[in-house]
Amino acid sequence: MLISNKHLPRRTFLRGMAGATVALPFLDAMVPALGASPTPQFRFTATYTPHGVILDKWVPAATGTGYEISPILKPLDAFRDRFLILSNLSENHGRQAGSGHASASATWLNNGQIKDTSGEDVQAGTTIDQMIAKKIGQDTPMPSMELGIEDVSNMVGLCDGTSSCAYLNTMSWVNPTTPLPAEINPRTVFERMFGDGTSAKARNARLLEDRSLLDSISSAAASLQAKLGGQDKVRVSDYLDNLREIERRIGQLEKRNQDAQLSVPDAPVAIPEVYEEHVGLMYDLQALAFQADVTRVATFMMSRELNNRTYPQIGVPDQHHAVSHHGYNPVQMEKHQKINTYHVQLFSKFLDKLSKTPDGEGTLLDHTLFMYGSGMGDGNVHSHDPISILVGGGACGQLVGGKHIKYDLHTPIGNLLITVLEIAGIRQGQMGDSTGKLSLA
Repeated sequence: MLISNKHLPRRTFLRGMAGATVALPFLDAMVPALGASPTPQFRFTATYTPHGVILDKWVPAATGTGYEISPILKPLDAFRDRFLILSNLSENHGRQAGSGHASASATWLNNGQIKDTSGEDVQAGTTIDQMIAKKIGQDTPMPSMELGIEDVSNMVGLCDGTSSCAYLNTMSWVNPTTPLPAEINPRTVFERMFGDGTSAKARNARLLEDRSLLDSISSAAASLQAKLGGQDKVRVSDYLDNLREIERRIGQLEKRNQDAQLSVPDAPVAIPEVYEEHVGLMYDLQALAFQADVTRVATFMMSRELNNRTYPQIGVPDQHHAVSHHGYNPVQMEKHQKINTYHVQLFSKFLDKLSKTPDGEGTLLDHTLFMYGSGMGDGNVHSHDPISILVGGGACGQLVGGKHIKYDLHTPIGNLLITVLEIAGIRQGQMGDSTGKLSLA
């Protein structure tokens, strides 16, 4: 452990056997005696949901603070003062290559135009998550975290009309020609964050031995807690409990999947079979990474465009993509609405986690700026204009929620991206067809 005589450095780690290290959350002991409170650390996260939404069930009828929350967003009602609903945005006025699926996610965070190609010469635009990571993520173990759900390792070549599969597999681009792959394996994410098992063989051996990462740092943790004040002891204890709980859940899911291989040999190890468990783990890993300052920037695709996922657990056995082409049939539209609402419900649990996780003099939600939405509006016609996006979190005191803001028709999403970058301390003159900053007041 690295502990000064007066206070703990922000980058204090618990060190165990075999090189195992675990970063700590922010503690009171990290504030120098008689010193001013440290500036809270800004964080950014963006969550993508595919195939658009039923807009009149997402966008409230009224604007301002007095709106009645829409049916799809109802699961977020407890957090309505922590986010803004922004409507009438557009991606390049709806002019997109291919059928529109590939560009929906590939340009959501850059407002660019994809190169219409089926080869490896893909091109879109640097995304704002990577711009933010370049500014605030270079002194963390992981500058950014890119997460997903579907396995796309076998998707190559042409996937969306005339567009490459590479456009569907991620929404993060480190530069205009380099997309970043989204990691779907919670075990891999966990071990990238905390180490201890870098190969499949090592991870399987660790599972069979039923050995926890935290066992190797238990003595270091006990020694540290003996030197902390009461509140810090609680924070460290809660933090380590969260680590152990996530590890326990991943281990259980791995065991279940390994058992399933007796009858289903191709079942993937460490990737949950139950969608809700998979999504929940990815959200919890994001929160844990923010809490430990392992990363300050994350993106998450709850599902990719053109996916064939079904949702029988909510009464929708149909494939999501097929349901989004509802033809304005009320029965099919209701199914699409159910999927939209289900995704929002899972996202609400993430916000609840952030809101209950202390971070300095506030919470993770207080110090995070989040985006949530889709690059499509009306999925039935692949429309990119209009679309509606949620923006929220406290952003270190720079954002006040509680409103529905309806902009003029065809307002470029690039205007929102420029505004988000400015909140993150980055001045960017242009994002696609942007025309200037948005007012979020």
